[in-house]
Amino acid sequence: MRKRAPRAVVPALAASALFLAAGCSASPAEPSSRADRARPAAASASVIQDAGRPLAVAAAPEAAATSTAVARPGEPGGRAHRAALKVASYDSKTRRAVISRVGQGGSDGKGTQPPSPSTGASAEPHGTAVGDVIASAPAPGAPDGLLARVTDVIGESGEGTEVQTAPTTLDTLLGDDDAKGSVPVDPASFDVEKLLPDVQVSWAKAGDVHVGPEGAKVPLGNLRIDVGAKVATAPGAPASASASVSGFVQVAPDVDFSYGGGAADSGPGTAYLGVSGDWDAQWAVRGRAAASAQPRRVPFAKLHADPVLQVGPIPVVVNLDLTCYFQIGADGVVTLDVEQHLKGDFKAGGAFGPAQGWTPVDESHMTSSPVRTSVSAAGRVKAALGAEASVGLYGAVGVTADLAPYLRGEATGSAGTTTTTGSAVKTEATATGAWALYGGVDLTGTLRMQLSVFGTPVFQRAIPLGALNREWKLGDGHV
Repeated sequence: MRKRAPRAVVPALAASALFLAAGCSASPAEPSSRADRARPAAASASVIQDAGRPLAVAAAPEAAATSTAVARPGEPGGRAHRAALKVASYDSKTRRAVISRVGQGGSDGKGTQPPSPSTGASAEPHGTAVGDVIASAPAPGAPDGLLARVTDVIGESGEGTEVQTAPTTLDTLLGDDDAKGSVPVDPASFDVEKLLPDVQVSWAKAGDVHVGPEGAKVPLGNLRIDVGAKVATAPGAPASASASVSGFVQVAPDVDFSYGGGAADSGPGTAYLGVSGDWDAQWAVRGRAAASAQPRRVPFAKLHADPVLQVGPIPVVVNLDLTCYFQIGADGVVTLDVEQHLKGDFKAGGAFGPAQGWTPVDESHMTSSPVRTSVSAAGRVKAALGAEASVGLYGAVGVTADLAPYLRGEATGSAGTTTTTGSAVKTEATATGAWALYGGVDLTGTLRMQLSVFGTPVFQRAIPLGALNREWKLGDGHV
């Protein structure tokens, strides 16, 4: 698993992307397959755009891991193009960056010096001038990528050209171009921070398989996280009623991106950013959990990835964060032994149109089935195995969502004794009651003003996705 400099993981699937839903049903309809949605993941880093044709959107090839695009808005020939430049360093506090040529201080690995980029007659010695707009893949000091405008050229050094930068937006690079595509996220690219001891991570991609739990079979393109943990048991519960949660979350996330060019200097006509993919989870809840006024949420893994989309010549860095958790709420009375399998697909994000502005886009089709059900005593319990997810661009979080598939059990009834007297004392115990078990999904989330990175109008406030709840019965019975 690759290492990454420490950073604050922004809680928000999504998602699990990731792991997100807004409509959910217990219908048996089969979800669309990932293969049907996936787009080719190979693209040239030096795309030459034909006029009037949409820009290709694909996963950036490994050779473009440090690629940079430059545009000079308002000048002839100033459209975005790939440049033989790199961000050698960046200071997020001062917004100063050092821009150098690829291979500066040595060869390009083939024994030759790379050519200087052609960015206009007024270019500075290293091809960087005031007014340039730079988009870079993750670089030293800019682990989430960099999208900035050069406001001042400070000076030259052996490392490159030091420049002062200011924030800018994607429309200054994309202009009136159109782009749309969905790109699978490499499951091996996630940095994983385990928050509990018994957490296993598995993933599979073409030609490479990493298996955590023994015997786990992970489909290609999927990331799987297994967890097992004890939870507080209700006081006075017998040893046989010890409480625990175990299960796995498996997700195959895609990044969905689109941009539709608008009129000159007016920002995009349309835009979209989101996460979609397949979701598969199975978990078991056993025992008698301790009573709690508020459900206890226990995070067990944090994940982060920075997939780079190649949008024509432009590297667009998407930031994905995911916090997986389990949550238990109980009254300390009911004893539960339940296992559930839930699978389906999901899509969530934010869409922009000139008439309605930014609006949430969210949908899901999921099916569930109980593997084992047993509820005893009178009481209630609710257990969720879910995820908080966020998706953004260049370090600015744009969409957050919390997907929480859950199990809910409840039992009602009465118990007592009947005593009769006569030639002998006779006592009989009686019990009557009913139990029911439900599956469901809760979803909450927010569109955040940082989505204005597209060049759209700034939000006056965050836009809630709203609160969604879908629930269906898994089983019931009588005692």
